Amino acid sequence: MIVKRNHIQIDATEQAVGRLAARIAKILRGKNKASFDPCRDEGDCVVVLNAGKVKFTGRKFVQKDYYHHTMHPGGIKRVPMKKVFEKDPCEVIKRAVIGMLPKNNQRVGLMKRLIFKK
Repeated sequence: MIVKRNHIQIDATEQAVGRLAARIAKILRGKNKASFDPCRDEGDCVVVLNAGKVKFTGRKFVQKDYYHHTMHPGGIKRVPMKKVFEKDPCEVIKRAVIGMLPKNNQRVGLMKRLIFKK
């Protein structure tokens, strides 16, 4: 069965990051279609415009940190979201969307259909 994928453009200007990421994750999985099935990948491609113009609610921009561990003793690393956003605003949205997708083998394929236009 051939899946017809549409390209859906979303303008990120003045949208909250979490709400935007939830909307993107829903479209990538195909939950907005009547034929949704969790085991089939029938989602659309998402093109995000103006990723640098998103808004942050509360004090998340200065308080939120991203953590990762190097798997060595004492190897926890912390990077503030402000620093990540200044380097690449798309990375903040990517990380939010990754957290909202299922933690299985489908996630890699779903993320390949997320495109950013600056």
